[in-house]
Amino acid sequence: MVRLGNLERSIMEALWSRPEGMFAQDIAQGLPSQPAVTTVLTVLVRLSHKGLVSRERVGRAHLYKATEGRDAFVAEVMRAALEEAGDLEATAQHFVGTVTPEMAEALREALNVRNGPVA
Repeated sequence: MVRLGNLERSIMEALWSRPEGMFAQDIAQGLPSQPAVTTVLTVLVRLSHKGLVSRERVGRAHLYKATEGRDAFVAEVMRAALEEAGDLEATAQHFVGTVTPEMAEALREALNVRNGPVA
């Protein structure tokens, strides 16, 4: 399961908000902590190895883009977490007990789309 540290998460949030891509310097300047560009580049390489970021050479720099949207990333984290459960049924029951009515309806609708409505 892909886990993100605080700086990784902040960088991914920046990239998700700009699907057209960003340069490392722009990412660094846009983060509240304003880390060094070299630090951002190091994290971007790590995110690239995790398959979350792609890069494209533009002049002398690289343009970085998220390889998938936030929704797809969160869905993958949820799937991986459920896969790690020892007792899937118990885990699902605990999870369902924690969701809001809006989340429950979204889950119900997604399952209906996938499986067809239950009679």
